[in-house]
Amino acid sequence: MGRRGGAGGGFSGGRGGGGSLGGSRAGGGRIGGLGSPGRSGGRPRGSFGGTGGGVFGGSSNRKTTGPGFGTGYILGRGFRPFGYYGGGFGRPPRRSRGSSGCGCLTIIIAFILLLIISAVVFSALPINSGGQLTKSTVERVSLPAGVVNETNYFTDELAWIGNETKLTEGMRNFYKKTGVQPYLYITDTINGSHFPTLEELEDFANNLYDELFTDEAHLLLVFFEYEGSYMTWYVTGTQAKTVIDREAGDILLDYLDRYYYDSSLSDEEYFSKSFNEAAIRIMTVTRSPWIGVLVVIGIGFVVLILFLWWRKSKEQKNLEAKRREEILNTPLDRFGDKEAEDLMKKYKDINDK
Repeated sequence: MGRRGGAGGGFSGGRGGGGSLGGSRAGGGRIGGLGSPGRSGGRPRGSFGGTGGGVFGGSSNRKTTGPGFGTGYILGRGFRPFGYYGGGFGRPPRRSRGSSGCGCLTIIIAFILLLIISAVVFSALPINSGGQLTKSTVERVSLPAGVVNETNYFTDELAWIGNETKLTEGMRNFYKKTGVQPYLYITDTINGSHFPTLEELEDFANNLYDELFTDEAHLLLVFFEYEGSYMTWYVTGTQAKTVIDREAGDILLDYLDRYYYDSSLSDEEYFSKSFNEAAIRIMTVTRSPWIGVLVVIGIGFVVLILFLWWRKSKEQKNLEAKRREEILNTPLDRFGDKEAEDLMKKYKDINDK
């Protein structure tokens, strides 16, 4: 399932931003949500109230349950009520007892195969229904302390944010992990228009960076939404782009796309969660899911080898015990005098031990 950006979702730009001393800024953005109810205009949780501020700042506590099996049925050869076996009710039929060696081996092999199949299937799935996130492929080093002239964290022209602490919690964590201070600008108007192009949004963001900051260590995110359509554009300062490169910027935009329609999140939580989880992913190299698969396979083979070794050892001990019992039950007159004396001495020594 792709990103829930509606028609046109997923478009991104990456041209350099506005001017700065010693280098150029970077940036990128996307268009999403075309033709779909937005977070402010048609999103159900805003109409039904709940926690959170702003015109849509509620949260949904509705829980749904899918179809399932009734508590009085078990899965077997079809569905049968508990206690029903064959033609009537009562105790289950007793199974004949036989050798458990092959059965144990079969169960272990089946368990190992199940682990392998589960690991492979899990590794092939996207992380959640929001789509596959951009992988973090490089190790990044946060900016050193002191390069940021710390400012406020957001401007809210739409009165969405009612709990500043909840919003800035994730944004401060982003700053802590990356050394880049994020800034969120929420609006529905760009240069007097509700229908700007992505290029106009880019120019607006670049000019806004110069108005808001006196350093090159900020990340400015302009979040525009009007009538169910939203656009995002970020600008990183010259220093900030050494950490928030194009890949890192795409990761942040991915999380904004992913949680945009999550009705369980208030507006503050939506932005806070997006920034927080993006920072964690940006500063951690994404491991290949096949590493986990290979670990599971390796553990499975170790378990299998240990089981085979244990079974072979047990069979050897049983064989020796059987041979010992047969010799002890054999009358001594069937052996020669010398042989009988040797056997008696041998097993006397064993019993003494």
